[in-house]
Amino acid sequence: MKGFKKLLFSLISLLVVLVVGCSSFHVGKASNGKTTKTTQQAAFPVTVTDATNSKITIKKEPKRIVSLMPSNTEILFALNKGKDVVGVTDYDNYPTSVSKIAKVSGKNMSFNVEKIISLHPDLVLAHQSSLSTAGDAFKQLKDAGITVYVVKDAESFDSVYGTILDIGKVTGKVKEANSVINKMKTDLKKIQDKVAKSKVHPSVYVEVSGPPQIYTPGNGTFINEMLNKIGAKNIASNQKGWIQYSEEAVIKANPDVIITTYGYYEKNLPQKILARQNWGTIKAVQNKRVYDVNSDTTSRPGPRLVEGVQELAKAIYPELYK
Repeated sequence: MKGFKKLLFSLISLLVVLVVGCSSFHVGKASNGKTTKTTQQAAFPVTVTDATNSKITIKKEPKRIVSLMPSNTEILFALNKGKDVVGVTDYDNYPTSVSKIAKVSGKNMSFNVEKIISLHPDLVLAHQSSLSTAGDAFKQLKDAGITVYVVKDAESFDSVYGTILDIGKVTGKVKEANSVINKMKTDLKKIQDKVAKSKVHPSVYVEVSGPPQIYTPGNGTFINEMLNKIGAKNIASNQKGWIQYSEEAVIKANPDVIITTYGYYEKNLPQKILARQNWGTIKAVQNKRVYDVNSDTTSRPGPRLVEGVQELAKAIYPELYK
């Protein structure tokens, strides 16, 4: 009899383990010490607020996504959602596999609404910077029953982290988003620790377009924040936004380093700057410290911004990267 009771107790115990193991809740402790049952929440449905202050409910994980901004696309791929991207813009160039994805915009970023609808997306990731020119297109997509999420226009590293997390929420990739953000912060700190060994803080002039209309980034731009993070001095940091600059102002500022970002369409750009008339008195020209960097990694609000910081650091502190 005792053996039967022992066997019966063992079977009941095993049944309890199986039931608890297969159920959708687990036993935990509340902050007051009492035992509670915590239900495992699914990622969807999720309600989010986009850049237009519209509340959007996404019922299930999007499997067909159209991205209307290259930075959105780069974030999606970083979150392992690249396989679900079915439409991108003509400006998308990273990763290289995007070349095989259908294009839904022209070079002027005008969106082909009919083309987008024909791709049957369950999510369109738009961007706040396009609202003034493409607001009507976004409305047409919504009227067609397509979920449109307008991503906020990030203007700092912290806001980029927020953007990555937002896109993680609407695609069910919050864990991956946090992982990407943590890696960016870790990699950025490594760069900052390295440049902290330098005893000098060079002055830098950044040229994003050349004569006759010269433009340079001032305060409130990613490049200015990047330079700050690595201890360099932007000669235009006393002005805000993208500034039309004069050659006289550059010569007067006499920067230690000159950085350009448009060498992708103008060959031998550093050599051309070294040969500019009247620029021979500038320290950067005298010491041949003129470099071109990738404009995408220094301007797109996405995971590769830290690569842009690294590229700038290597140009400004070459002695630390020998």
